[in-house]
Amino acid sequence: MPHFINVILPIPLEKLFTYSVSQEEALFLEPGMRVAVPFGKSKVYTALVYEVHQAPPEVYEAKETHQILDEKPIVNHIQLKIWEWMAQYYMCTVGEVFRSAVPSVFLLESETLILRNDKGFFDEEDLKDDEFLVVEALQHQSVLKVHEVASIIERKNVMPVLQRLLQKGAISLKEEIYEQYKPKLVRYVKLGKEYQSEQQLEILLETLSRAPKQSQVILTLFQLQAVTKKPIKVNELEVESGGSKAIIKTLIDKGILEEYFIQTDRINYSGNVESPSVVLNEHQEKGFKDIQRSFSEGKVTLLHGVTSSGKTEVYIKLIEEVIESKKQVLYLLPEIALTTQLIGRLQNYFGKKVSVYHSKYNIQERVEVWNNVLENKTKAQIIIGARSSMLLPFSNLGLVIVDEEHEASFKQYDPAPRYHARDTAIVLAHMHQSNIVLGSATPSLESFYNVKIGKYGYAEIKRRYGDVLLPDMELVDIKEQTRKKRMKGHFSERLLEEITNTLEENKQVILFQNRRGYAPILECTTCGHSPQCPNCDVSLTYHQHRKQLRCHYCGHHIALQVSCLACGSATLDTKGFGTEQIEEELNKLFPDAKIGRMDSDTTRGKHGYEKIITAFEQQELDILVGTQMLTKGLDFRNVDLVGIMNADTLLNFPDFRAHERSFQLLTQVAGRAGRTQKRGKVLIQSYNPYHQILKQVTTSDFETMFKEQLYERELYKYPPINRIIKITLKDKDYNKLNNASEWFAKSLRSIFRNNVLGPEYPPVARIRNQYLKNIIIKIPKETSVVKTKNSIKRVEKSFNAISQYKSVRIIYNVDYI
Repeated sequence: MPHFINVILPIPLEKLFTYSVSQEEALFLEPGMRVAVPFGKSKVYTALVYEVHQAPPEVYEAKETHQILDEKPIVNHIQLKIWEWMAQYYMCTVGEVFRSAVPSVFLLESETLILRNDKGFFDEEDLKDDEFLVVEALQHQSVLKVHEVASIIERKNVMPVLQRLLQKGAISLKEEIYEQYKPKLVRYVKLGKEYQSEQQLEILLETLSRAPKQSQVILTLFQLQAVTKKPIKVNELEVESGGSKAIIKTLIDKGILEEYFIQTDRINYSGNVESPSVVLNEHQEKGFKDIQRSFSEGKVTLLHGVTSSGKTEVYIKLIEEVIESKKQVLYLLPEIALTTQLIGRLQNYFGKKVSVYHSKYNIQERVEVWNNVLENKTKAQIIIGARSSMLLPFSNLGLVIVDEEHEASFKQYDPAPRYHARDTAIVLAHMHQSNIVLGSATPSLESFYNVKIGKYGYAEIKRRYGDVLLPDMELVDIKEQTRKKRMKGHFSERLLEEITNTLEENKQVILFQNRRGYAPILECTTCGHSPQCPNCDVSLTYHQHRKQLRCHYCGHHIALQVSCLACGSATLDTKGFGTEQIEEELNKLFPDAKIGRMDSDTTRGKHGYEKIITAFEQQELDILVGTQMLTKGLDFRNVDLVGIMNADTLLNFPDFRAHERSFQLLTQVAGRAGRTQKRGKVLIQSYNPYHQILKQVTTSDFETMFKEQLYERELYKYPPINRIIKITLKDKDYNKLNNASEWFAKSLRSIFRNNVLGPEYPPVARIRNQYLKNIIIKIPKETSVVKTKNSIKRVEKSFNAISQYKSVRIIYNVDYI
């Protein structure tokens, strides 16, 4: 009886694919194991076993697998269930979820190998010079890789050359799978078997009497083994004995010393647990009990605590209870910058039980965390991470914490799956039957609405830790200041006065401007031309420290122009301002102050965040200028003043969530001020200080903001009242995209009537030479989401059948935010 496996391939195809296996392989294989399988004409992919069965495919003949890559599953059954849910809910394929979920080293790609074709007959005189070089190299070497051929013929594109050699029968090609993950092996050393006893050691030392340095190494090793009773690292022996690598190598070559290797994790915590337990104040205690009450009812719980109310201590208390029962904890954060501070705090309480998982860690480190979670090791009992950590192979999850749950960073935009980590974490917790708490000082409208209708539990902390008052907020009218010519650069008199006072008191300042670079536009004052990106419909942003104009969408950059590209005039001026320009102005206004900048330009490296945050915490910086990454839950004890350079850019953003986001962002950044004894100060500069949202921010009136925004959302049928699916159509041909999007929208209107908006160009209508058009579908509460998605898929099927639209790409964004 033949045996088969259904596998998930890491490609965007809807179906599972069937391959044949032997009876022995069928008995060995389990769902979640990786196999290398052929796909297409010559490609080899890493596939994941979904099921083992005996039903042959009906449409095609099943190919055989190449090889089995795992001894045991690397993905568990709950993960497969969550992947299927994500694929169904977010309208993508399980293959796309698979590719996104696992570290890239697990997806072994095949590499093309070039071999000499001994059976082929060809005339060497017919070969061109570059072809002859390849054939000659293969006479000395049995196999060549593509990059080796490129260096031999000194050309980047070698495929035409290889194609010609194939046609002439001079070479053959072969695909080979290769493993990318390399475990870290630490080199240890011990005495050879012959010299283990003291008597043998004495004889050895006598023979080495003329080699005192070698003798010293042996003695040191003997002493270290007697004291530590642990394996001795080569590096450690080198330092303790004062010997060199060459001496140790000589002793190994003689057989006196024996070297061996032990596999170890790349990241290890070596500190001590300093804090035995956390003590909650009365407000935190009440919040903690409300959460427990809600958990007992089996509800998702929203913890609504004002900034600096000590939500982290409540989380730690919840974690303490879970890890006592040997269960796993997932602590989700929206921003990698936040993990820097939190890791230290949690390690003080839980020591080696804390592991971190996010994209700034290299792939080798991420594989180790993945394996530790899979094996349910103690060192990975508590996982802190950004949204990708939600896809780890948890098997015994007891608690999920989603901190700053309102953050848009939890939504993945590209590539698929375009999932929301908060919403997916709720489904994950439900599958594991674990508790989940969502925390924020400014909850999202969706979460707070779910509390109001009784779907979620609710806990609240209204007072800051230590009963410190919320910061004093002041609105500064820069329209009036500009008219009276009282502005110094982008600083009002009031803001400069407060910065001066704060620095005189040896306190720190945070300045928030949600745009990186020096200026978003460089403009010629003679003809009005501003340099545009050739690939996208945006102007190039001026970055002064690099003397460059850069596109923030595709990365295209050119050197700073000394004269206008259109008219040749040297009258170039900047419009708007970013963090770089604020930093430059501060250096002129406060030459004695130490100024730092925190944006995605200054935090590129693995430890980029850590260096800036640590420097600011240790008061090595007086003023920190930054983008929205400054706003999210960071705890700086010495900050007395927060300045918001221009609130209007947030309020006037073309999005139905603009006012909600503005309230959240401004409240969060204001919450960085005055977190200890003294009340902090927040200055908000705006051309429209009478705006309703700014008034609500200054009075911390979340309830009124919620009611007003909910009324507007009900009026215009937006979330949380209705669901939204955004469909983006993308193509290089402008006219084809217009026709295709009109066809698609017309078909959707025939089903959903007035609930379809568009097609419409987004604010940036071309990115990387691809034109974009959006269609938005509003799904009323009473309508089935599953039926809606099935209807959309049927329209897509008809659309794909039209030959002229085949190149048009369709992207679905469910619960678009």
